[in-house]
Amino acid sequence: MDWLWLVGRAVFGLYFAYSGLNHFIQFQGLKQYAAYKKVPAPGLSVVVTGLVLLAGGLSVLTAYWVEWGLYLLAIFLVVSAFVMHNFWKETDQNARVGEMNQFLKNIALAAATLMLLSITNWTW
Repeated sequence: MDWLWLVGRAVFGLYFAYSGLNHFIQFQGLKQYAAYKKVPAPGLSVVVTGLVLLAGGLSVLTAYWVEWGLYLLAIFLVVSAFVMHNFWKETDQNARVGEMNQFLKNIALAAATLMLLSITNWTW
């Protein structure tokens, strides 16, 4: 079953690494979205969170400083769930549903990072 672990680790790490790269590829759009959500210094926030996602994803992918990478990802996911996907503030029903889905996705991924942190016999 080691191959299942490797495939899962690769997909999980690539998901976050790509998301981090996407922060730079889609910088202007994400900066505008962060400004709309009233994030202080939206441009800097997009760069910092892009680096966090990239570092966390690459740490999982390469098995280098994995615990640090998972902590970074867990913190990012919880903070961004509450700051960026605060569905309870949306008045438009479609926007509310979309933000709630993103909120729940972030919380579920944060839970997955915490579960990975709980594994003591890592076979990275």
